[in-house]
Amino acid sequence: MSELTTDLKSLHEATLNNLKSSKANNTLRAYKSDFKDFGAFCAKHGLNSLPTEPKIVSLYLTHLSKNSKISTLRRRLVSISMVHKLKGHYLDTKHPIIVENLMGIRRIKGSIQKGKKPLLINHLKLIINVIDEQKINEIKKLRDKSIILIGFGGGFRRTELISIDHEDLEFVPEGLKISIKKSKTDQFGEGMIKGLPYFTNEIYCPVTSLKKWLEVSQIKSGPIFRRFSKGSSLTDKRLTDQSVVLLIKEYLNLAGIENKNFAGHSLRSGFATVAAESGADERSIMAMTGHKTTQMVRRYIKEANIFKNNALNKVKI
Repeated sequence: MSELTTDLKSLHEATLNNLKSSKANNTLRAYKSDFKDFGAFCAKHGLNSLPTEPKIVSLYLTHLSKNSKISTLRRRLVSISMVHKLKGHYLDTKHPIIVENLMGIRRIKGSIQKGKKPLLINHLKLIINVIDEQKINEIKKLRDKSIILIGFGGGFRRTELISIDHEDLEFVPEGLKISIKKSKTDQFGEGMIKGLPYFTNEIYCPVTSLKKWLEVSQIKSGPIFRRFSKGSSLTDKRLTDQSVVLLIKEYLNLAGIENKNFAGHSLRSGFATVAAESGADERSIMAMTGHKTTQMVRRYIKEANIFKNNALNKVKI
């Protein structure tokens, strides 16, 4: 009997590990953070947070709606639901009191989502030019230019960008192949390969820039984008994804561009928008960005063509 109990205990522990591994660490942290806020709301009003009921969740969503976007409300709802599932509780998130309340909030607030601005070609050139003008070590200039150009040229998420290792690179006559081991939409690590061709203009070429960076930094293995110490010495420590955001904002500011509505995602959305403007179809854009559905890519294409296919172009005044 004790042997059976031990077996069940080990199976229970293994099952818990499987459940945790089914979601990325960042996703689990987001669930915990969202649920913590929900728990604080419930504690303040003497309500049960776990298990809870649809009416309480609906009250919480109404409370959030005063200062939050619709997308935030939906994310919080998913987080509350997932924590209940992981803890073995059922929560009916399709209950009319939740669904109808969200619909009402959406009608009152509107549902247009204002995302971060894409980094377009003119922004990209200004950033690279302003990096060259800085009075900093040449090695840092090369690193920063490579981060921006590779991030844009490959339509990378910032977490994918800083996760690239030297072993993931393959230089070929046509350009550069980069193996992506894992990403937000590839939680099971099936991987994908992105191909970056050489640009005619070497100043803004991601492949040429990365080659120079690797030669000067003498990186032969491990992370290709690393931190500098206070003495400007290159370390073996990988950059954080937040570092990418700070770099973009810093150089936009130095280039005289308002940086408030730009973020790490601006590299990825910038690539998709510019590719769409240049006539690339959604399938080829998705092949580079790794989008699993066409919804977001079609939004980029629609925004890119807002003036190209504008009815006012036919009006002669």
